[in-house]
Amino acid sequence: MTEQELEKQLVKEEFSPIYFFYGEEPFLAERAGRRVMETAVDPAMKDFNLNIYYGGDCKGTEILDTAQTLPMFAQRRVVVVRQADKLPAATQEGLLPYLANPCPETCLLFVAAKPDMRRKFFAELKKQTGSLEFKKLYENKLTPFINAEAALHAKKIDGAGAELLAFMVGNNLQELVSQVEKASLYVGSRPVITLEDVRAIVSQSKAFSAFELARYMGEKNLVRALATLHAMLLNGEEAPMILGALSSHFRRIWRIRELLDLKLPPAEIGKQLKINSFFLGEQVNQAKRYTVRELRALFERFYQGDLAVKTGTASATVLQGLVYDACNGVN
Repeated sequence: MTEQELEKQLVKEEFSPIYFFYGEEPFLAERAGRRVMETAVDPAMKDFNLNIYYGGDCKGTEILDTAQTLPMFAQRRVVVVRQADKLPAATQEGLLPYLANPCPETCLLFVAAKPDMRRKFFAELKKQTGSLEFKKLYENKLTPFINAEAALHAKKIDGAGAELLAFMVGNNLQELVSQVEKASLYVGSRPVITLEDVRAIVSQSKAFSAFELARYMGEKNLVRALATLHAMLLNGEEAPMILGALSSHFRRIWRIRELLDLKLPPAEIGKQLKINSFFLGEQVNQAKRYTVRELRALFERFYQGDLAVKTGTASATVLQGLVYDACNGVN
């Protein structure tokens, strides 16, 4: 099943007796689960026909008894098992016969972040027509996701605004959804969320500080980069988040540098890498300040810095060293 097929099914109110939502993106899995609950159960009857269990805190007999109980004053019952990957082995074994012969008046939904697909229970769940895997979104999928979220609020977001938001937040979908909602409220009755609107709502955020730090490092502006880093550390921002933002930024700068070396014009580079024209000139100029050799060495520093932070070296020392190397030409 795909997300589009699930949505069509819910719109038509044609529900599967078994759903299995799992994968690396728990936010999407949980949201899909909420959609099933909201659509399949009459809100007035939720107290009677919606049951939620947690894998590590329930018995298989509880789930089975509830799933086999007819709904009260409604067409169907919904039974949700969150954290299904924590179901004990014996419980999984006991639920297997139900998967082969589910109650037609019940929607039994399992939600799991990291199910062990080697186990027969999860292998059988995956075969169900209501099985849907939610994978982490790659960078090139974030802008369409942001556009779709804006549409849910009856808004459009311009390309530069969506790209800035994607860069600053990354693939933390829950935070992206939150920021799009804030932007929608911020613009009021205006139909389009602009780049300046995005800047306004995130200008005080940690993500925006990381964006500024990456830009100053890309420009090899040591004074401003160190000042921005100092402010971020005083604000309690964590080294892994900063390192992740810098890696994402300089990964793009490296790709631009390689295409510049192939003599591609900026317009073609923007087209190939899907860079919004608002950011293209700035990022091309940053790439021109670096050689591929410098960027390769810088990523080695990122790797070493990540290891150092994880093994207890002071974050400030590691990050200051990275900024200094980037701005002064690491070799």
